Amino acid sequence: MRDKKLHHILKETFGYQTFRFEQYNAITSVLDGKDTLAIMPTGGGKSLCYQIPALYLSGVTLVISPLISLMHDQVMNLKEYGVEAVFLNSSLSISESQKTKEKILKGKIKLVYVSPEGILSANLGSFFNQLKISLIAIDEAHCVSQWGHEFRKDYTRLGELKLKFPGVPVIALTATADAKTRVDISEQLSLETPKVLVSSFDRPNIKYMILERADEMKQLNEFIKTHHPHDTGIVYCLSRDKVERVAKALRKLGHPAVPYHAGLSQQERSKNQSLFNAEERIIVVATIAFGMGIDRPDVRFVAHLDLPKSIESYYQETGRAGRDGKASNAWMVYGLQDVVKLSHMLETTDADESYKKVARHKLDSMLALCETGTCRRNYVLGYFGQNRVGACGNCDTCMEPPVLWDATVDAQKMMSTIYRTQQMYGAGHIIDVIRGSKSTKISDRRHDTLSVFGIGKDMPKEHWNSVLRQLLNLNFIFIKSWEYRSLGLNQKSLEILTGGAKLQLRKQEFSVISKKGKKESSKTKEVSHDRDDLFESLKRLRNKLAKEKHLPSYIVFNDKSLHDMCSLMPRNNDEFLMVHGVGQNKLENYGKFFLELINRE
Repeated sequence: MRDKKLHHILKETFGYQTFRFEQYNAITSVLDGKDTLAIMPTGGGKSLCYQIPALYLSGVTLVISPLISLMHDQVMNLKEYGVEAVFLNSSLSISESQKTKEKILKGKIKLVYVSPEGILSANLGSFFNQLKISLIAIDEAHCVSQWGHEFRKDYTRLGELKLKFPGVPVIALTATADAKTRVDISEQLSLETPKVLVSSFDRPNIKYMILERADEMKQLNEFIKTHHPHDTGIVYCLSRDKVERVAKALRKLGHPAVPYHAGLSQQERSKNQSLFNAEERIIVVATIAFGMGIDRPDVRFVAHLDLPKSIESYYQETGRAGRDGKASNAWMVYGLQDVVKLSHMLETTDADESYKKVARHKLDSMLALCETGTCRRNYVLGYFGQNRVGACGNCDTCMEPPVLWDATVDAQKMMSTIYRTQQMYGAGHIIDVIRGSKSTKISDRRHDTLSVFGIGKDMPKEHWNSVLRQLLNLNFIFIKSWEYRSLGLNQKSLEILTGGAKLQLRKQEFSVISKKGKKESSKTKEVSHDRDDLFESLKRLRNKLAKEKHLPSYIVFNDKSLHDMCSLMPRNNDEFLMVHGVGQNKLENYGKFFLELINRE
């Protein structure tokens, strides 16, 4: 009986035929009253794991969500499906908050979205004590873990909820958590013998592409023009200043780009978030403040112009591409300055040594992903403890295996220069000496009289940057002083200097264009209905209806639903209900408009 009702809610409310990944097991686990930790890929439908139980159970489900914009989108989306949901956060006025609470007390609301700070406050705490709470859901649960991402302090207090709401099951959800982080999340949240469900981390529709940085704006422009001239994407940068500069540069190059970071006014952030939701083609240049939990399914690319701190961050951010399952790209450039900058930030932080040790391992793993000559997808999956047999065929190292070269002599030149300059100087100075720079900083130190001066002048600066970075990442040299960023030698250096070992490095690759020819934009891939004109007409209708209701177009219907309409060509209400993502409420709200257009074909 329960199974039948769950499938009825899935189809009648949300318009889906079957459960995906671990959705069904997560749902039945919380309905059995068990604490549950669900690890599912971005776009894997984590929200249904608590939304369906909320509709099945009597009482109210509390959803703890990190961002106001995310709460707003989730509530807006649920209302389109005919589900009564609200949020309680600082964006509401006192009167709006009071009206919302009255609706909840009258039993009209099934899901209440709230921030970690809100649920732990005395005011909301006493209000929630008046309600029958049936379930607590914690979204983006990796924020809880001290081993995971940077986190807000109140996330670390969410274990108190087990005391505040005894007997209420908790479900924690995230897309990124290795084995150690999963244990830490369970402990931090005080979960009682939780059921841990781990779906595949594989996102086969995402192609991973990682290049060495040369001219990053030229490379980014080339990537967008080659692969995504008409698509929506996200470009991540480490600093607010860089976000502004990159957005401005992209606009000059003719791309519709807007910035997003915490330093912008609330008004500008809201405006740019709205543009991201509403525009058919838009590029958001952002710090990691943007994107957590975004629902837009047709983001075709995520680009990184700075190295993420960990594979968890990289996976979380790249996972915002291709939530609809269609072909998408995760593209990144990186260089020596990324290694130095992130390492320096880590070593000079006030964090304790145990945190630094874990953070060093995570950064080393991220660098190893960049330098690997094997399948990138296999490396990412292996990091999360998931084994894969064979190469994926959809990453740059699989499609065009890197060329390795004997770098022993050049490594010896680099190490000899570090030694001859007393291991007191940073990368820029070392490369200047090798290339025979005529600058006064070289002559003033009399480094132009050294035997190593100019021994590498036949090779460009980019070449020596690549050699130096790979030597750092492979621990053949190290950063001796963080204050001066001076380079030093170690025991592994001696193996190379004395000729006791040979060294092969990756040949540098800067171009985003395959040697086999340009790739098409992914926009037209995986479409098999041959009804492009109808699809464009349906899209125009969807956008018109969305604009009238002040909704993002994907909340009315995403592209997958429109393609399904083109394939199925429904002619009546019963057939329209067979379309992916069409439940009873969407049939009533939109069915007549779309059926009328389809029946004209």
